[in-house]
Amino acid sequence: MANTSSRTLRLLSLLQTHRYWPGAELADRLGVSVRTLRRDVDRLRELGYPVEAHRGVDGGYQLAPGAALPPLVVDDEEAVALAVGLQAAAYGAVAGIQESSIRAFTKVVQVMPARLRRRVDALRAMTVPAFWGDGGGPTVAAAVLTTVAQVCRDTERLRFDYTARDGQRTQRHVEPHRLVSLGRRWYLVGYDLSRHDWRSFRLDRLADPRGTGARFHPRHLPAEDAAAFVRSRIENLPAPYRVEVLVQAPRAAVEKRLARWGTVEHVDEHRCRFVMATDSLDWPAMALGTLGAEFEVVSPPELVGHLRDWADRFHRGTATGTATGTATEVGTGVGDC
Repeated sequence: MANTSSRTLRLLSLLQTHRYWPGAELADRLGVSVRTLRRDVDRLRELGYPVEAHRGVDGGYQLAPGAALPPLVVDDEEAVALAVGLQAAAYGAVAGIQESSIRAFTKVVQVMPARLRRRVDALRAMTVPAFWGDGGGPTVAAAVLTTVAQVCRDTERLRFDYTARDGQRTQRHVEPHRLVSLGRRWYLVGYDLSRHDWRSFRLDRLADPRGTGARFHPRHLPAEDAAAFVRSRIENLPAPYRVEVLVQAPRAAVEKRLARWGTVEHVDEHRCRFVMATDSLDWPAMALGTLGAEFEVVSPPELVGHLRDWADRFHRGTATGTATGTATEVGTGVGDC
């Protein structure tokens, strides 16, 4: 059996992992009796951690919000993930948390052991934050993201106001399943209790989310996972452009790069067809340029013109560079004479 101090830290870590632990299960995880568990819980309370106890047959414990944030207990992998996540948040699409993310990131890295700091520094040095267009698309208020994430974690029913594509505003009551970050946007996947069906909701169109306090038993999602569900819904939505491209490369190779953004269909062992719906032609232009394979645009005609514009700009850029380089070399030669 672990000593009292290490067992207390282990208990704190478990309480921070799940919202609620049945007493018997928690004691079993710690390898102690229920009576010893009660003493360990009392010790945490003495240290300032607000642990709530629920009595009865299904009684258990949960860590309640306190007046101040007590120290957190994380393992090595969680510490690295926390630091990398804070770094990403500083450049991400969540509005209003960039500065606080940088402050928190600095504090976390400062107290890390040297071995973990090296891992974080390596990831930071080798990672380039990606921006696209005017900053990556619509932003999501931090309060919205955290509220929705918490009810997903706690299997708690959620109410919110939602603005549809046509501008219609409705009130929704859902059983939240998962958050999905796809492309430039955040989505909530959940079961809509009013419409009796699974739906996906864009978080930038969601307002005033509030947990109801009512718990629910998770339903079976009719998809491989939440990301696949969102992709299927996006593909069925009307979009300004339906892109279809014939790529001179095997399907497997193209899927590794583009399957997340559209559908890759097999044509033969050397060719495949890439199809996607998009509201901007910049993304397919960039994606096709990074494939390293020949391709032919089937539709839309606007993409052909868009690619020609890009090609002309690239050509002018390289032509200017060549001309400048030649002039420099000639000038240097004259000077040497």
